[in-house]
Amino acid sequence: MGQLYRTTKTTVSLINYHFVFCPRYRRKVLVNQVEQQFKQLVQEMCTEHDWILISMDVMPDHVHIFLNALPTDSPTEIVARLKGVSSRRLREQFKHLMHLPSLWTRSYFVSTEGDISSETIKRYVEEQKKRG
Repeated sequence: MGQLYRTTKTTVSLINYHFVFCPRYRRKVLVNQVEQQFKQLVQEMCTEHDWILISMDVMPDHVHIFLNALPTDSPTEIVARLKGVSSRRLREQFKHLMHLPSLWTRSYFVSTEGDISSETIKRYVEEQKKRG
């Protein structure tokens, strides 16, 4: 995959974010139907907000999302939307998640592509599930 430059009327940008966040208490709740529904929600949010999902991997106790965004979308806003919408909808759909005060921890990791290529980050995200 080559570099994904985005163009608007006034800007050309290449902003790729790698997000990692975990369920509350690092519980292993992101399995089976919860995992599938979470992936679908992320894809829908990316389409809705004009983010391009480059790669995503969902482990039972944490999530990796690698996406491209326009410079008008801050990483704080992106992760707040991803976590907020997914928490609300998953907890509505899967009642066993209601025992948690919230689905996600308050913290998260974010990095930009920086000195690491998109291919390296994508390969890293995709290899997470194989590590087990």
